[in-house]
This record gives sequence, structure tokens and C-alpha cells, in this order.
Amino acid sequence: MIARMPSTVTNIAIDCANAYRLARFWSDVTGHPLDPEDEPGDDETEIMLPGGPALHFNEVPEPKSAKNRLHLCLRPDTSRDAEVERLLKLGASLVADHRKPDGWGWVILADPEGNEFCILLAESERAALSS
Repeated sequence: MIARMPSTVTNIAIDCANAYRLARFWSDVTGHPLDPEDEPGDDETEIMLPGGPALHFNEVPEPKSAKNRLHLCLRPDTSRDAEVERLLKLGASLVADHRKPDGWGWVILADPEGNEFCILLAESERAALSS
């Protein structure tokens, strides 16, 4: 019998063309700082997320060429729509809008290097729609 030993996710690696620049964008998105030792020109940077894995940005020579097979889903503290507007102002771009007339749904955005991510309803919005 094989002993089961679970693995722990320590980071989510994001391949990119400019690690520092993309990490700065995601630092603004999450509200958490880059590792204090990271600086412009570094080919690897990291954002430590409290209670979760780090976002690790790693420069690679090839550009993004297809839809992400893995992506982040973000649940804002404010509201879905306010967060979408904030992130568009930070440099995200709209990929697809799956908001429904009844208030449910999500929005797919892309970061400045084209990596897709979703903005979900805030917990307060979910609670209001469920009641």
C-alpha cells in the first residue's frame, strides 16, 4: 500500500515577458506588496498572499499564444461591477462579460500580458441574490 502524503500549493507561477511590471499590476489588483527584495529588471518576482500561495512571476522568452488552461478567480470586497471598473483603470482588458440580467454571473478580464482571470460576485452580493 502506498502512503498518501498530500502536496501543498506554495505558489501559482505566471509566465510573462516582464516579471516586475506584471507583478506590480497584480500587487495593485490584490492590495499586497511585491517581495521587498524584488526590483525592476528581476526575471522572477513574487507577491505573498496572506493565508494562501504566492503569486510567482517568471520571465519566459515566448509570448502567450492561447487561452489560459488555468486562471485565477477573484472575489472582491466591494462589488463585482466596481472591481471590474477599478481593474480596467489599472490596465486590465475586457475579454468576456457573463453578467446576467438577474444579477448573477462573472466577468473575464485579462492582465496587461493577456492572462485571463475572472471577477466574481462579492459575498454580500451573493447573499443578497440568494435571499
